[in-house]
Amino acid sequence: MLETTDFLKAELKKIEDWENEQKDLWFWEKIGRLPFKLLDKITPKFIQEKIGLAIDELGNYIQTGGQYLVKEESILKKFSPKESLPGQELLRIEDLDQVSLSKMDEVANEIKNSRTKFATIQGATTGIGGLFTLAIDVPVLLGLSLKVLQEMAISYGFDPKDKAERIFIVKCLQFSSSDIVGKKAILEDLSSFQEENRNNQMISQLQGWREVVTTYRDNFGWKKLFQMIPIAGMVFGAFINRSSIGDVAEAGQMLFRKRRILERINQLEKV
Repeated sequence: MLETTDFLKAELKKIEDWENEQKDLWFWEKIGRLPFKLLDKITPKFIQEKIGLAIDELGNYIQTGGQYLVKEESILKKFSPKESLPGQELLRIEDLDQVSLSKMDEVANEIKNSRTKFATIQGATTGIGGLFTLAIDVPVLLGLSLKVLQEMAISYGFDPKDKAERIFIVKCLQFSSSDIVGKKAILEDLSSFQEENRNNQMISQLQGWREVVTTYRDNFGWKKLFQMIPIAGMVFGAFINRSSIGDVAEAGQMLFRKRRILERINQLEKV
């Protein structure tokens, strides 16, 4: 299908409608508004330490990519023709600018479904032991969240090796767990990535990364609290991880898709 300006604007309208739908707070977000000091009192120290380490890892990820930087080859293979010969060179991320939006959506949806299923199994597995296996689940879920967001970035032709893109990814992570006020503020921040002076704003974006992960920590802590009960934690763990990764993947797909659509509209209007 030919991607006309009208088609792209119609797709952009769908994303804007989705953004407006994010105004409703769900159960976990309402719980997250309770005083976080209460959670501090009932959360064991070693769990708090794991969450603290996860926050440090997010800082490392922004700066260098750290251990969470994904390999792009596995995603780029999904864009290569099935009839490609063994050893044939893969597409590069910058080549995806020429790929249809429908193909990008196909790859992104495949990733979202795959990662959500994996998160469900992983959450159930670590939830069996309740409190004792929760410490394992904390870094795993963070790593999976960052991985799926990077894969969404690549699916729409954006390179997570670029520090600015990693900032965008962490903002997407925050968006998925923020309340209505936070979501509105983050959407305004993310809109600046379409502007030509994006790199000039990178420093100010970096200065706020600790606030980003603090918000994520607060909501994450409440969600994982319900996974501390042995056996019952298996059900909570499966549900929590499935919904968490599902929300993260959806946010990443919508926000990266929006940027790709806006870029293509700008290109067509310049012709």
